[in-house]
Amino acid sequence: MDITTSTLQLNTPDGKMETYEARPKDGGARSAIIVLMEAFGLNSHIKDVTGRIAREGYVAIAPDLYHREAERVVPYAELQKAIGIMNRLQDPKVMSDVGAVISHLKAQSYVKAGSIGVTGFCMGGRFTYLSAAHYNKDIKTAVSFYGGGIPMGNPSPLARTGEINCPIYLFFGLKDPLIPQDHVAQINKALTDQHKTFMMKVYPEAGHGFFCNERGSYHADSAKDAWEKFKSFFAQHLR
Repeated sequence: MDITTSTLQLNTPDGKMETYEARPKDGGARSAIIVLMEAFGLNSHIKDVTGRIAREGYVAIAPDLYHREAERVVPYAELQKAIGIMNRLQDPKVMSDVGAVISHLKAQSYVKAGSIGVTGFCMGGRFTYLSAAHYNKDIKTAVSFYGGGIPMGNPSPLARTGEINCPIYLFFGLKDPLIPQDHVAQINKALTDQHKTFMMKVYPEAGHGFFCNERGSYHADSAKDAWEKFKSFFAQHLR
């Protein structure tokens, strides 16, 4: 499917936020998926994923959650620097950023009314979970890839599980050194105990970042399976 891409400047309480949008060229109102970035920023991989989602027939949009920072994209080799920038993010400010994206989508004639989903990777996977709770009247489907720190924060995204109204799918890697399996178990228990509609897949051979084909941790078989499940889940619950 042919797509068109553009870079937008959305208004937030802290100034303009660069946002990358990709959508099918053929017009008509489409469901939209917000793409929340890894700790490394709104880089080529996140833009590529946004384009892949658009080619499946969605409006896909990725905000730069580092728009308050001087350095907004960090190479994959500089993990500690990325973690340092990530740790300066504040959940309420990120939720205001997501809110700006939702407001933008609601105002577009090419976005189907009441049909917005969210996905994210790494820290973006955590913010996906939080967005599903925080914007539970707007987010209709959520898919989180190796979302680290979901049980962490005050309040943590996990503590807000009861607010989630939409179906959510979570992908993890068993060999992920950054996400303890205890965290995965806590998330499973919280979603189960609160009778949420969810699915979870833990890939036995995958580590952190297994979906990113630009990282050494890329695991092709797990990434391919997760992509197929991603497409099926959104097709079932968002369209």
